[in-house]
Amino acid sequence: MQNLQSLSQLLADWQAFADKIMPLIKRLGLERLGECDHAALRVNSVAAAEKLKAEFAQCGEIISENIINGRPILIIRLQQPLLLGQWQIPCVELPFPGDKHYPEEGWEHLELVLPRGAQSCDELAEQLRTLCPRTQATLDGDTDIKLKASSPKGEAERLANPTLAFKAGGVCVKVHPHSIQAIIASEQ
Repeated sequence: MQNLQSLSQLLADWQAFADKIMPLIKRLGLERLGECDHAALRVNSVAAAEKLKAEFAQCGEIISENIINGRPILIIRLQQPLLLGQWQIPCVELPFPGDKHYPEEGWEHLELVLPRGAQSCDELAEQLRTLCPRTQATLDGDTDIKLKASSPKGEAERLANPTLAFKAGGVCVKVHPHSIQAIIASEQ
């Protein structure tokens, strides 16, 4: 999707995104994880982000509007979850644009939860190796899948939420120990 126009266009593009991301999830064996807590978007203009914010407010509730890495990131809890395989995805992440320009706007990544209380990216990687052994080669840097470890944090977050991001074929799957709704609750 080149120019994002509306929420209805996003929803129409959901199945194409699902068809693109599921092979990566299966290749890594991540379908063993029981929760997909949110899907994330990418937009290149504040106008597009504002339009989507208004449209999402009609079919969900903005449960967080936080500054992360210098830009607003909204979390919207949907009235009707998105469906992907065995998962019902309750939330959407809508980051406002930063300095980076994306070649395509629209669905960009999913985030899965491995709820074992990892406090660091290394600890999360070890837990992932045990539960999803097909991640081993990627965690060791031996595949074409790009791996990025990070610990993004909002200003008021109290839970450590190390994140491992696996990227290939223009899509990304992230794994972290706490759901986005648990992170938001920790801010209260």
